[in-house]
Amino acid sequence: MKHIIQYSTWFCWLLVIPVWLQSQVLAKASVDRDRILIGEPVKLTLDVRAALGQDITWFTLDSFPHFEFLDRGKTDTTSDVDGKEFTQVLTITSFDSGRWQIPSLVLMAGNKKYSTDTINIDVAYSSFNPLEDYHDIKDITEVAQPKWLKYIPWLIGLGTLLAVGLLVYLFTRKRKTVPTERVAVSKLSPYEEAAQALQELQKKGWARDEQVKGYYSSLNDILRVFILRKLNMSTMEKTNEELISQLGRLSIDRVVFRQLSDALRIADFVKFARYQPEPSDNEKNFTVIKSAIDTLNTINIT
Repeated sequence: MKHIIQYSTWFCWLLVIPVWLQSQVLAKASVDRDRILIGEPVKLTLDVRAALGQDITWFTLDSFPHFEFLDRGKTDTTSDVDGKEFTQVLTITSFDSGRWQIPSLVLMAGNKKYSTDTINIDVAYSSFNPLEDYHDIKDITEVAQPKWLKYIPWLIGLGTLLAVGLLVYLFTRKRKTVPTERVAVSKLSPYEEAAQALQELQKKGWARDEQVKGYYSSLNDILRVFILRKLNMSTMEKTNEELISQLGRLSIDRVVFRQLSDALRIADFVKFARYQPEPSDNEKNFTVIKSAIDTLNTINIT
């Protein structure tokens, strides 16, 4: 009977101990070395083992007396059937010589506190023997220069000559002459040529929606070529606003000038703003350009 009770007791303990162990939290701190020279790094590893689902508040790692943090590594977590393991590697150092202690770190798991052991670190200067003679500063040692260095002055000189030659070429080469306005020489007079071009444009009919841009471009070009040939004024590279400004300095009837200015601006609206004038406007602007050519034909530029 006595043996049965003992066996039963041992059996119960075998069942309870694993459950009890799983509910425990194990916290450990370790270093990769306990003696360093001033400024040398130390790896401080924090290991925590806890049951699955255990609520954990990690260590408070603000500062350690006589130590400085060089790197605060991230916390890595691994899980298995026995629980979770948390690992964090910190890199610390010290610039104070002596024996210093990494304090016990506190971890909260649920409502319980778990602490690591304290760790002593010896911090020392590098070994120095006061009996040894001082070593004087060594003289400067001449180092043989690479052979290619002797060519550097020649390369610099060659580069300078090439740069100067390029600048001279750029400043002395013949500048490209700006192409002057050339209009095909016609046997007709400027007025006869313009009248013929207007007649041919009129034969094509008033512009439709898809043709209105080309219509106004042709109408504009007829006027520009006429002014260039008749009045010897540069027109082909001018904008319509610049052309209006040029014509404003001539002795033109103000009504004719205003109507011509409006027609040229409408041409710009059509070409650049996709403006769609009414068919009656197309006929009206044709008439305005034709009347302006008639008026300008009476002007003589000396």
